[in-house]
Amino acid sequence: MSRFENLEFGEENEESHAQPRVRDEAFFLNSAQSAFEAGKFADALRMYAKVLEFNPQSAQAWTGQVRMLIELGEFDEARVGADKAVAFFPEEAELLAAKGVALARLGDLNGAISYSDAAVESRVNTPYIWLARGDVLRARKEKRADFCFQKALDLAANNWFVLWLASRIEAFYHRFARSLKLAQEALALDAARAVLWLQAAQCQLALGLTTQANHSLEQARELDPDCNTSELSSRASESTFLDKVAGRWRQWFQK
Repeated sequence: MSRFENLEFGEENEESHAQPRVRDEAFFLNSAQSAFEAGKFADALRMYAKVLEFNPQSAQAWTGQVRMLIELGEFDEARVGADKAVAFFPEEAELLAAKGVALARLGDLNGAISYSDAAVESRVNTPYIWLARGDVLRARKEKRADFCFQKALDLAANNWFVLWLASRIEAFYHRFARSLKLAQEALALDAARAVLWLQAAQCQLALGLTTQANHSLEQARELDPDCNTSELSSRASESTFLDKVAGRWRQWFQK
């Protein structure tokens, strides 16, 4: 049984000790978004499952589950979940966009562009649809991806969350110089978000900027003592001269 199937209707005992059962659909949707914004993707996945307990026809929750599985790197599970959801909501634009991303990250570039085309042709104009389009085009190594990311940023002007999502996509494709720039722009809007400092640290380490990465990790820990910095901290402490040279090369090459 897949992880998506386990979560589709939620776990009966999860969070029962913390969340009274009187909590409603709107509460869990808000909780899912808050967890998403904190980079707690597994928690957000569980919250979307709770939404489906109240409303199995919530396209937003189905789409949210697919997106969280993508963020968790569980691309095949995301594809399975998207297949199931699209059967119920064949015209849900953001769901089609998310399925395109899942397929792109699995290497099915033809299928990915087909679903991305369908999302764009729906004429539902949201930042995520354009972020997902950029994600698919980046997988296809098409320069048009830059236009799509800019379109998403224009639709959500001065929005740290969309900048962070764009930064995460660029980092996935190892475009760390661009990813760092987006993370820094997000930090200029809201420097109190630990996830933004973590994102900056990831990019700084990849670019050989170890001192700056350690500073970013320190900022993240101060803002959220519970945030997981152990992996990045280990990478920072093990960084060698050759790592820094390689990072500088990436920084130069990506400009």
